[in-house]
Amino acid sequence: MSQFLENQVAIVTGGTKGIGRAIAEALMDAGASVAIGARHGAEVERAVKELNARNKGSGRAIGAVMDVGNAQDVTKFFGVVDTEFGGAGILINNAGIGIFRPAADLTIEEWDQVIRTNLNGVFYASREALARFRTKGGGYIINISSLAGKNPFAGGSAYNGAKFGVNGFSEAMMLDHRQENVRVSYIMPGSVDTEFSSRSTGTASWKIAPQDVAEITLMLLRMPPRTLISRVEVRPAKPAK
Repeated sequence: MSQFLENQVAIVTGGTKGIGRAIAEALMDAGASVAIGARHGAEVERAVKELNARNKGSGRAIGAVMDVGNAQDVTKFFGVVDTEFGGAGILINNAGIGIFRPAADLTIEEWDQVIRTNLNGVFYASREALARFRTKGGGYIINISSLAGKNPFAGGSAYNGAKFGVNGFSEAMMLDHRQENVRVSYIMPGSVDTEFSSRSTGTASWKIAPQDVAEITLMLLRMPPRTLISRVEVRPAKPAK
């Protein structure tokens, strides 16, 4: 694979498994160094060890515990990246959770947890990145949203609300900072074959593979600076009937 990201640093939230892990691997294969953050220390430690062991590129992986829904955690994490790598030029906002039940049955704590992680966390990390991009002269933020950000479904009030918010935030942030050499894109996958969506069994899953979302991420990063693909919708080619 081309090392077109050699000497670049990327942050991937929720980078220990699923889509985030696939993106971290793809970025490293393309030459980038990667910093991953997630809530569970043992998972972060294991993922960093495995990423460095399989590394096909010129970069390396580091990780730290971070709850993206906690602004202080996010600030601390970016400080670690500054110390280890001198900052990052790419941010992949991937961390997310899902709690699915009718609106009347959601507890306030469940609502807060989904919004805090899936929407507030995107803002907290983007805010930290943007401050650094202004100093560096630009950067790229890619938010992993969902088709649930435009297609409501029963039981999805908290998740739909968060992902609709991510989409709107992404587009407004792009307009705010496009003249500062900051590019912002968001990817909206449908059903992806991960633990998040009740991972299917067998080798012929109809769902999108995490590696497919990672390939789309690389495609966005490969685009010349003059061109921005601001939104990508992704669906299984042949969903289950």
